[in-house]
Amino acid sequence: MKEMSKPQFRYLLIISMLFLVIMNVKGQTTMPEVLYKNSLKDQLNYIEEKTRIYENYRAIREDMFQKLKGNISDTLFSATNRIAALKNTTSGLNSKIDSLKTLYSTTNTELENVTRSKNSIKVIGIEVNKQSYNTFMWTIVAGLIAVLALGFLVFKRNMAITHNTKKELLDLKNEFEAYRKTTREAREKMSMAHFLELQKLKGEK
Repeated sequence: MKEMSKPQFRYLLIISMLFLVIMNVKGQTTMPEVLYKNSLKDQLNYIEEKTRIYENYRAIREDMFQKLKGNISDTLFSATNRIAALKNTTSGLNSKIDSLKTLYSTTNTELENVTRSKNSIKVIGIEVNKQSYNTFMWTIVAGLIAVLALGFLVFKRNMAITHNTKKELLDLKNEFEAYRKTTREAREKMSMAHFLELQKLKGEK
């Protein structure tokens, strides 16, 4: 293997140093990912950790400073828009609350007027005392509830009877099937015994 000459070695050394310098510069100019994805608090913490203080001055790369400045401006702009939207929403809600208060006041006044009206009600054009009307209506309601309760009990009783009847019918059907099966087996045994007896008698002849 041929030894490398001094000019060749010097040329290779220069290329290596240039490559290292280029990689170092590229690494320095790469923008940190935290300035793209993380919150402002994380970004400021990152700048604080990665920069040094010299004679009360903090040195920061210009591109990182501009990126952080743009991020802060975007955040402030977004926050300002959100605050404006929330103010509009609050204003709309306040207007709705005022409308509801007015409606409540009107409804309350009408309710007081109805409450102060004479203690009677018209039913089919006939003046009826409210207390008597309420008593009559509650009597009807109680009667309907009683009828419904009685109907429910009758329905429940009929359902129970139907269920028991179906169960008894099923049991009877099963018993009949068992009886029919037993009878058929007995008849078959009897027929076989009769056949064997006839064969026996024929053999004796």
